[in-house]
Amino acid sequence: MERTRLKTGAVQTSLCRQGTGEAVLFIHGSGPGAGGHSNWQLALPALGDRFLCLAPDLVGYDQSTHPDPAPRGPREWMRLWVDQLIGLLDALNIDKAHLVGNSLGGAIALNLLIERPERFGRAVLMGPAGAPMPATPELSRIWGFYRDPTVAAMKNAIRMFAYDEGFIADRLDDIATGRVQAATRPEVARSFAAMFPEPFNQSVSELIVPETLLERIEHDILILHGVQDRIVPLSGSIHLVERLPNATLTAVPRCSHWVQIERAELFHAEVARFLGQEKNT
Repeated sequence: MERTRLKTGAVQTSLCRQGTGEAVLFIHGSGPGAGGHSNWQLALPALGDRFLCLAPDLVGYDQSTHPDPAPRGPREWMRLWVDQLIGLLDALNIDKAHLVGNSLGGAIALNLLIERPERFGRAVLMGPAGAPMPATPELSRIWGFYRDPTVAAMKNAIRMFAYDEGFIADRLDDIATGRVQAATRPEVARSFAAMFPEPFNQSVSELIVPETLLERIEHDILILHGVQDRIVPLSGSIHLVERLPNATLTAVPRCSHWVQIERAELFHAEVARFLGQEKNT
């Protein structure tokens, strides 16, 4: 895996990349301390022999640009994210890419498909935001991390991302410590506070994609969603699949919000199959 930094329009983007072939743009979620590497560290090695896998840090996350002054609320940030990702494709001379969007990244993927449909092929959405939903207690605890920015609070947040934490139990302290170090950098904390101000229900509502726009997205879309996801409930993906003309939904049992980590083998196989590059066995 290669990590590089490049100018993408008006900002600098930190990018993890691996592989060759058709380009796939992986868009990470909104957790404190999140970034391209933390969300997709398993996916890029697993899929890099079939695709050119691109996992940027969104503006306001990890090593990418942190605007100062920062936009206020998800709707204003969405413009930066859409422009950043189109600028990334331009900087890499990529005319067209597939999309994989996790949580917040799912809502961003939908906005990209609406605004620049000619630049994208198929899309995989995983536990996506973008549908009407409440700010669940779990999501409110995650977005409210900076009230108690401690390793103990981060460990509890990570537990909510997983249905069964057994697969990371022996690494939970190290993972939580690393995420806290990333999340508490002053520029990261400043950006996050501006992205998701309270009340959190208002921030959630700003991510909702109107039904009239969903119905105009013609791309083939696969939605993967953990049945036990309490952060972004499965009902949101049911809302999306009922309105997207060419979408299918796979509900993943015994899984919460981390399909790409908790059910990594299934996730990699489904992405490869759907994007048309399944390995022969």
